[in-house]
Parts: sequence; C-alpha cells; structure tokens
Amino acid sequence: MHHAGRAAQHYMQTQVRSSSPLELVVMLYDGLLRYTGAAVDAMAHRDIRARRDAISRSLAIICELQSTLNLQQGGEVAVQLDRLYTWMTESLVDATVRQDPAPIHDVRRVIETLRDGWQQVATARPAIPEPAA
Repeated sequence: MHHAGRAAQHYMQTQVRSSSPLELVVMLYDGLLRYTGAAVDAMAHRDIRARRDAISRSLAIICELQSTLNLQQGGEVAVQLDRLYTWMTESLVDATVRQDPAPIHDVRRVIETLRDGWQQVATARPAIPEPAA
C-alpha cells in the first residue's frame, strides 16, 4: 500500500477510535449513502463490477448496523430499525436482480432521514443541570 493509502487508513482508524458510538452510526450511514450512490451510478453506466462492489459494500454496512442492535434492551426502536435494515437488504438485492435503481433510491431516502436523526442526537450537547439551591 502506498504512503497516501496508509495515511488515509490511519486517519480513518483514528477517527473510529475517537468517535462516540453515535458518531460511528452516522459514519456508517455516510458510507451507506456513498456506496448506494455509487451503485446507482454504476447501474446507469452498465458497470456490473462496480455495481456489484457497491452493493456488496452497502450490504456489509447494513449487516454491521443490524448486528449492533440490542433487541433485548433497545425496545421498540431497535425492533423497528431491525425491520428497516431487513427491508433495505431485500430492496438492494431486488434492485440488483431487476437491474432497477428505484429500490436503491427508496433505501437512500430512508438512510438520509435516519442519518439526519442520528446526527442531531450525536451533536446534541447534554443539558447541564442547574445547581440545587
């Protein structure tokens, strides 16, 4: 691996190590948006290898997001996210089988909404309680 590649990898590892769990979720959503966008572009250019790579990376990210859910303690939110991630996986596979980018666009809209929600939570500053009088 050339020097720039090593530097980029080190930067990403540092980012991941210094990020909160919420920020990591946002980073995964960012990656998912990047790869699903690449899949749409590859489909438009009939680039099968690039599409396969982008879909594969997208599915890996969804799998990672789904594997981190705590269905026992996460309550209804975790159950709903689990269902959404399953739907995303099925939609991306469907898009690939039918060679139709429409399901990818549907997935991207949901990801953008989720990403914005998690970003707001990640950047929210905890309220400092007033000292008791």
